[in-house]
Amino acid sequence: MDYFKTAPNFMWGVATAANQVEGGWDEDGKGMSIADCMRYRPKIDTNDYQAVNQMDSHEIELALADHSTKGWAKRHGVDFYHRYREDIKLLAATGINTYRFSISWARIFPNGDDTEPNQAGLDFYLAIVKELAKYHITPVVTLSHYEMPLNLVLKYDSWYDRRVIDYFERYAKTVIDYLHQYVQYWIPINEIDSIIRHPFSSAGLVADRFPEDNFKTVTYQAMHHQFIAAAKVVAYCHQNYPKMQVGSMITRTMVYPYNSDPDNVLAATQTMRDVYAFSDIQVRGRYPAFLLEKLTADGIKIKFGSNDKKLLAENTADFVTFSYYSSICTASDTTGLPVTKANRTIGVYNQYLPESEWGWQIDPVGLRLSLIDLYDRYQKPLFIVENGLGAVDELGPDLRVHDTYRISYLRQHIRQMLIAIANDGVELMGYCIWGTTDMISASSNQMSKRYGLIFVDLDDNGDGTYNRYLKDSYYWYQQLLSYGTQIPVNYLQEADTKLQCS
Repeated sequence: MDYFKTAPNFMWGVATAANQVEGGWDEDGKGMSIADCMRYRPKIDTNDYQAVNQMDSHEIELALADHSTKGWAKRHGVDFYHRYREDIKLLAATGINTYRFSISWARIFPNGDDTEPNQAGLDFYLAIVKELAKYHITPVVTLSHYEMPLNLVLKYDSWYDRRVIDYFERYAKTVIDYLHQYVQYWIPINEIDSIIRHPFSSAGLVADRFPEDNFKTVTYQAMHHQFIAAAKVVAYCHQNYPKMQVGSMITRTMVYPYNSDPDNVLAATQTMRDVYAFSDIQVRGRYPAFLLEKLTADGIKIKFGSNDKKLLAENTADFVTFSYYSSICTASDTTGLPVTKANRTIGVYNQYLPESEWGWQIDPVGLRLSLIDLYDRYQKPLFIVENGLGAVDELGPDLRVHDTYRISYLRQHIRQMLIAIANDGVELMGYCIWGTTDMISASSNQMSKRYGLIFVDLDDNGDGTYNRYLKDSYYWYQQLLSYGTQIPVNYLQEADTKLQCS
């Protein structure tokens, strides 16, 4: 085989999130969001995700009292709010045909429970999709990506209160109606499973606001309300805009057994079932029996509305999206085993894989395995909406970033993806690199953990010019996309198959 072939409508793109790039946190009527409460705290180990993402009422009070952007990285982002035309023009020049981005709920309904939307916010996103249309780029829009209005936390305890479903539905309908001429693909909630790992950034849940409750019960009840809200988005799109498609999304970290011990194989299987449960609900339209049994055993009882089961069953996702960065191992007894990091989680170290500077183990074959597993499970179109490498990049005297390590990462993962299409019968809609320009890291609130194809002159303290500079990976992706539907196999080969980061 000399070429990897893709369908003419394959969606090659890039992806980002409003809270990580936009800035303009208090401009043009935008309300304060939960992301605006996340500080960069250099004294905390950035690999300690629980500590980095921990939020309590005192932290929120500090955020409310401080109206500056210094130290509050997601308040300034990388100034996409004012530079979106420049950024989209640079990205369009790579040859992408797809751009995944999210809408800030607090930019549309500043308090979340407002009766009327903020027109300036609607017009901002309309300007973005019109700019994308100018370059024949298809938008894929996420409605909630770690940025719900803070007022919903303070007034309603966030997604735990069922009324928030109605507020989200109003927000979603408003945005869908306003952008319907330009947007066909929607994702209601980013990585819906992440509420279990980081309940504040995902769903605005603050443990100390529930002193009398089992916080695990609170978390699963909030999760249920997110599922109902997502199903309502599916129902609204299908009833009012039949050509629209609505996807589900999970975090897909590949999990292997530490060795061939059957107990360890079972532990890995159980871990993966826990992840799949979240897509099962959205794709199959019901809670899997094992999850209900597990919740019962843990003393957790989810309160269902009278129509909830019917709503879930009748409004399943049209396609399945996921993020993929790395893999981990697990065992029935992890005592004394070496630990590694992944996308806001931890696991047992895999001796056969290299790791990034942030300790994420790099596993291109794991992406192929993920595609096979997901497609065999659901038999619905898949979409990789996040895949990329966070690394420290240095701008050279030639005003370029020579990120050969990122090119190697992308090359190996894209190769495995194309093999899955060619050999494994996987129906794949598209692939988006995370991210676009550099942006504030979701997992560590750092700028120095860079993912973009375009370097942004900004440091962890928020100092810099915000100027953009193209990386070598930008040109590599541009060349890849220039091949169209037939990508030479040798373009995705390299002598050293073991990726090393700088």
